[in-house]
Amino acid sequence: MHLKVRQECHCLERNIMQENKQDKYEFISEKIKEKPVNKKKLVYHVCFVVLLAVLFGIVASVTFVLCQSKMDDLLHPKEDPAITIPKDEPEQETETEEPDTETETNEPDSEAQIVYEQLTLADFQTLQNEMYAIGKQANKFIVAVTGVKSNTDWFNNAYESKGQGSGIIIANSGQELLILTERKVIAGASSVYVTFVNDTSVEASIKKYDGNTGITVLSVPVDEIDNDTMNLISVAVLGNSLAITQGTLALAVGSPLGTNYSILTGNITSSAYSISTIDANYDIFTTDIVGSKNGSGALINLNGEVIGLVTQGYSSEGDQNTLTAISISELKPVIEMLSNNKDIPYIGLEITTVTNTIAKENDIPKGVYIKEVKMDSPAMAAGLQSGDVITEIDGEAVISVDGYQTKLLSLTPGDVAEVTIQRQGNDGYTEIKCPVTVSVLQ
Repeated sequence: MHLKVRQECHCLERNIMQENKQDKYEFISEKIKEKPVNKKKLVYHVCFVVLLAVLFGIVASVTFVLCQSKMDDLLHPKEDPAITIPKDEPEQETETEEPDTETETNEPDSEAQIVYEQLTLADFQTLQNEMYAIGKQANKFIVAVTGVKSNTDWFNNAYESKGQGSGIIIANSGQELLILTERKVIAGASSVYVTFVNDTSVEASIKKYDGNTGITVLSVPVDEIDNDTMNLISVAVLGNSLAITQGTLALAVGSPLGTNYSILTGNITSSAYSISTIDANYDIFTTDIVGSKNGSGALINLNGEVIGLVTQGYSSEGDQNTLTAISISELKPVIEMLSNNKDIPYIGLEITTVTNTIAKENDIPKGVYIKEVKMDSPAMAAGLQSGDVITEIDGEAVISVDGYQTKLLSLTPGDVAEVTIQRQGNDGYTEIKCPVTVSVLQ
């Protein structure tokens, strides 16, 4: 009985304790209630995000447009279009038909009378005006070239010196203007500038030069030239100078007297003069046009076409006061290579053609006769000597200086060309093959 009462009391006590414990922690129990949605703030945040996205898109688009060209240039650099200058061929004489002896001829008394018309001073003035109009039109493709050199005097004071000459606009690739000039004008220059006919000056860079002839091709980016200047200038037409004969009227433009954009008129006094340079021969035009020993520019015909590059470096002693020019047709292959950023191959020979007549009279093999081997040249290193006659290059027959030059220009500096020569000995001429490493004349 007592045990049962004790158990009930114990159960009652335990229930009371549980109730007290539940009451003790009941105060921290809570119900989480969801926060009501603020529709205004939600709309504001959505609009803000959309606005940021739009702004980011605009900025990204503008950045892409502005940087696209530069990125394309970096990833896919544009190559300059190839410049092609057509080669000239000598004009072939056409055969004239002989008169038919069987046809009836007019009686002597019915022969046409030749009428001579006397020219007046006004006629000469008209002719002169027309020639000067041609010269003014040609000035559109003439530029003044200035080479600036930085130097110091005895007192260590810095100063600048300038070399000036003329240049000819020979091509417009769409990306750059190419200008032909003489290297002596810009030799040693730290910067080069070209000035167009409207006095607009733009900095230029040297593309390539030929150490043999001394000609240089300059490059001027088209996008650095304003539209007014581009609309005013023109590209020169390089004519066929192989058809020029003695007595042909010609004009000198550029700076033949040392003054830019001057125009002089005269005649070709000789077209048969030829000079031997390194690895080539060039025809020289002499004129009766008075010029400076430092004159430069272009010799043009009455069609306004360039027929010669004025250079006084090849003037003879008797022609110091008159202008001379290198035939432009013979320079075209070199100009084309320089315009396409190619080096001119160099072996180092002064040569002449052994014609059939010379071969028979002197008992010499037909080919290209070596007059001189330049010091420290690839030809000297290969063992070529004065008096040797070149007959083949890389298995191709060479019978003239023109053929020699054509073959040489087809090579690339660094190539090894097998030059076949005939060398005279006690027993006559002996064939020798000499490997020559083609180089570049600096």
